[in-house]
Amino acid sequence: MSAPRWRWNREEVAGSLGDLGTFLPLLVAMSAQCGLSFPAALFFAGAFNVITAFTFGIPMAVQPMKAIAAIALAEGLGAGEIVAAGMWVSAVVLALGLSGALGWIQRSIPIAVVRGLQLALALTLLMRGLKSVVSGSAPWASDGIGLAILAGLAVLVLRNSRRVPAALVLFLAGIAIAWIGAPQALASIRLEPWWPTLALPTLAELRAAWWSAAFPQIPLTLLNSVVAVCALSADLFPTRPAPPAKVAVSVGLMNLLAGPFGAMPMCHGAGGLAGQHRFGARTGSSILGLGIAKMLLAVLFGASLTAACGVFPASILGVMLVASGLELGAAARELGGTRTHAVALLTVAGCLALDNFALGFAIGLAFDQLSKRLEPESSP
Repeated sequence: MSAPRWRWNREEVAGSLGDLGTFLPLLVAMSAQCGLSFPAALFFAGAFNVITAFTFGIPMAVQPMKAIAAIALAEGLGAGEIVAAGMWVSAVVLALGLSGALGWIQRSIPIAVVRGLQLALALTLLMRGLKSVVSGSAPWASDGIGLAILAGLAVLVLRNSRRVPAALVLFLAGIAIAWIGAPQALASIRLEPWWPTLALPTLAELRAAWWSAAFPQIPLTLLNSVVAVCALSADLFPTRPAPPAKVAVSVGLMNLLAGPFGAMPMCHGAGGLAGQHRFGARTGSSILGLGIAKMLLAVLFGASLTAACGVFPASILGVMLVASGLELGAAARELGGTRTHAVALLTVAGCLALDNFALGFAIGLAFDQLSKRLEPESSP
């Protein structure tokens, strides 16, 4: 008997919040530092949450493209260059998905390398979450290590609770703490109707974005947002895994359709799927509700939401990221013998040591091929 595509309960609501630890910090940072349109990013992320819910029927996340976000924040890219980079990546991924080349790519990648990528992503989420925790104001104050400890205890105590989902408790607690600590930021939220308008990148921005941000993002999108997320979906939802070609087309269309309106570069990610599953999401209804909420907030309150999102406790977001990393790491634990473990661990080491998932992938793939050649043949 196949699992239901829709389920309406508090666990789905809680699960929909499981990716906020990645989504909110990157969106707020790019809006504040690079001039990216906050309402446009929020609105189109919501729109594609809704479309994704009907397309896949599982809690497939809609996330910022992390490499583009990191480069944009480090190098001070403008909003037009950020949008252009997302459009470039989507064009490449869409072409691979429609041509059928992506299926061949996925079949050619050993499962040990995919598991290594998942584990590297899990460790990255863990480290980012811990960094977010220590970035709070001060221990035992409104945001800091003390609050993170309490949030972590809440996750442990409520990890199997169906009546009181952990993510929902953390989200409501975060809003309450933000209100106490920075009432002026939340008080600045006001009705400020907004609607999408064209904001096309210029030719100069398109040229600059290819080398500065798009090219480094392409391998990560193919590996994490297509190959790894499809492998994870098969682990978590064996009766309805996400097909690689369908995921590639989804990622491709997202930014080609939303980019001309100034939306942030978006993709699907294994970490987001793991996080939403960890906090209770099991069907498309979780992200359907999340998407509708994002769109309504953007249309009704516009840019006035930026300051409010910026004061949400970083320590709570960090704990949610840590939980997401643990969920993703657990999905990567099933491997075969010693050789496949070695391939996976070398892939992890390459990704983290070089801080480059594409190079880590290449190292893991090369070692897999070399170890196969050196492995003694079985006796007849």
